[in-house]
Amino acid sequence: MNTPFHINKTLNNNAVVAKDASSRELILIGKGIGFGKVKGDVIEADDVDKLYILTSEKEQQQYVSLVRSLEESFIELLNDVITHIEKRMQTKLNEHIHVALTDHMAFAVKRLEQGMDIRNPFLVETQTLYPKEYTVAEEVIEEINQALGIHLPDGEIGFVALHIHSAVTNRSLSDINQHSRLINKLAELIEESLEIKLDRKSINYLRLVRHLRHTIERVEAGEKVDKQEKLAKVLKEEYPLCYNLAWKLIKVMQNTLNKPIPEAEAVYLTMHLQRLT
Repeated sequence: MNTPFHINKTLNNNAVVAKDASSRELILIGKGIGFGKVKGDVIEADDVDKLYILTSEKEQQQYVSLVRSLEESFIELLNDVITHIEKRMQTKLNEHIHVALTDHMAFAVKRLEQGMDIRNPFLVETQTLYPKEYTVAEEVIEEINQALGIHLPDGEIGFVALHIHSAVTNRSLSDINQHSRLINKLAELIEESLEIKLDRKSINYLRLVRHLRHTIERVEAGEKVDKQEKLAKVLKEEYPLCYNLAWKLIKVMQNTLNKPIPEAEAVYLTMHLQRLT
């Protein structure tokens, strides 16, 4: 896009709200592009480092509010972080991440300064479910720590990983969190029913979590799995405790997701449960 932009509103020295040739409102980021500028002034495309469309008016208002309330250096840092995420994930991110991640990290830094620590109960599950996002999130937290001279708790890695996954998959953070809570609830039910303590870092637990994730994704997508009637009969006879528990877990998933789950899923789940015992 090489056509010039016309300023609608100056946010700070390095950020403005402007219109392009199609009269779309954009947020433009660039060194000094807002300095001394007023409404109607022209900005050449070559002076723009980053351009965000933010088609949702609500999100644009939220981002404008964030830019005005936070230090310019912090906004610049988060813009660099998001650029890094996009390069590492090798895909276009949902632009909501500019609002969501900037807001989250500003709050996380504030909590740290106030001596508050919010525990992340799904850290191991997040690392297991979204390994690539988790690795990139580790890099993000390290970059922020070095830039600000702070040490954010490891739990923030998990939170950032979920923001990345949300932006990559165009799924809401609430849906993703619901799945994490569901998997954690199922794990607790397994411990209670089998009277065991799950080793959250064991290979069998990691396999179980990945299986539960794929089961949830298949159910959400409406995918069918082949019936396994003969295998189901064998498992029911050989491992009745795990087979019955598998059905209990299926019922919990059905109630939470509000969708039917094929009977064959109980067969595959039984085999994962048997490994745990």
